[in-house]
This record gives sequence, structure tokens and C-alpha cells, in this order.
Amino acid sequence: MIIKSAEYLISSPEWEKCPTPNLPEYAFIGRSNVGKSSLINMLANNEKLAKTSGTPGKTQLINHFLVNKDWYLVDLPGYGFAKVSQSQRRSWEKMIENYLRKRPNLVNVFVLIDSRHTPQKLDIDFVNQLGEWQIPFNLVFTKADKSTQAETSKNVKAFLNKLRENWEFLPANFVTSTVKKMGRDKILEFIDEMNMQFRAIA
Repeated sequence: MIIKSAEYLISSPEWEKCPTPNLPEYAFIGRSNVGKSSLINMLANNEKLAKTSGTPGKTQLINHFLVNKDWYLVDLPGYGFAKVSQSQRRSWEKMIENYLRKRPNLVNVFVLIDSRHTPQKLDIDFVNQLGEWQIPFNLVFTKADKSTQAETSKNVKAFLNKLRENWEFLPANFVTSTVKKMGRDKILEFIDEMNMQFRAIA
């Protein structure tokens, strides 16, 4: 897939205020500071599209970007360590859950995992929750350039093995580096295929 255009559309405080659900939509979510904005900018080929920040918890709304005037890329708030109050965190969690479970045109969720770390309970719990809600997802391992290839492979394998404790079939996974643009073509190819399937059913 060639990206001809990518533009910020709207930030919504709840799923009902999101754009009309007439186009296929892909959501990106991960722990705070996992490199989500950088990944979105790499996919869109636009370094200024999503705001990158060293401060965890910067994304607080459901952010829609329109790509090629053909599909939506959605930037969701991170889960985990953002320095916010319990009530604020609960309100984010409810907003995210409602969006994930009720948005009719959501084709797939890309769950971002930091490839520098061994499996984290927070990530495993979130992935298992998606399974319980029966929401289709893939795994995107980020920051592969920050470790050796062997270290990255070891952590990816450990994460997948952890999932196998509860999952019979594992979702597709992508290993990425925004510095090297690694994984970009494979993710866009996957989205392209899903778009075709979406339109075949629609």
C-alpha cells in the first residue's frame, strides 16, 4: 500500500462522538511510552501526524486519522503508568472498553509491546481481555533497533510462549523499528488485505 495522504480528523471523548463508521478502522494501543505515536507517524510517512511525547499518558482521547481518504487509523490512550488519578484512569478505561466493544467498523486492534522487555503482566492481561471480548487483534513489537536482534527475538518468543498458556492460536505479530522503518510494509500490507475483506462484506 502506498500512503498518498494522512490527515488528523478529530479527537473524541467517547465512542459515540467518533466519525461516521462507514470506513474500515484500525486502532493502535499499548502501554504508555511504548512508541505508539512514532509508529503511527512511520506508517503514515509523516513525522508530524501524531504528537510524540516523552511524557507517558499524553494521548487522552480517541484520535482519528484519515488515511488515503479510504480508512481510519485510530490512536487510543495508553494503558498503564500514566501519572493520573484513579478516577481519571477508570474513566479512560471505560472509554477504551466502550470504543473497542461497540465501534461497528473496527476491523483490528494493533497491540504494541516494547520488544526490549520480558513479558509484562499488564500487556498479557490486556491481550487476554481482548480475547474475552472477542476483539480481533495483532501484536506489534516496537523499538527493535534498541536491542540486539538476538535479544529482541528472545523477548518476542517469551511473550508468545506466555500467551500459549491460554491461547490455542496466536495472532499475527510484527516486529518494528521506526528508526529503520522495519515492519512498515508488512503492517500496511495486512491493512490492505483487511480493507479488501471489509469492502467485500460491506
